[in-house]
Amino acid sequence: MKIKIINKSNHALPNYETIASAGMDLRANLSASITLKPLERTLVKTGLFISLPIGTEAQVRPRSGLAAKQGITVLNAPGTVDADYRGEIGVILVNLSNEEFVINNGERIAQLVIAQHERAEWEETDTLDSTERGAGGFGSTGV
Repeated sequence: MKIKIINKSNHALPNYETIASAGMDLRANLSASITLKPLERTLVKTGLFISLPIGTEAQVRPRSGLAAKQGITVLNAPGTVDADYRGEIGVILVNLSNEEFVINNGERIAQLVIAQHERAEWEETDTLDSTERGAGGFGSTGV
């Protein structure tokens, strides 16, 4: 699938690191570093603007290494970039660690996954088919 992109950053376009990668790393596009204090959140711009085909979305997801090693994650994960959005891609990062974290220009801050999706059409009814789980909620299927 080809996706039109405008890159107003000084960084290379996002790319897949391996043949089996689902996500491409997004980089911070900053004029000055940002210090993210514990439990603080901020919107980090990427300098990227895209035009997705209808029926697709771009999902902004955390980078597992950044989350595991530094406690930095994407607050609204996964964030959704809709096919009709033409603004700059931004990433809402939150610091869940006890230490300050400095975000530098060009730092890999999140990953972008392109996904197809369906549009739902509601069909109102008075009954639903029964299942073994039924109305069982959180934890109802085991640990």
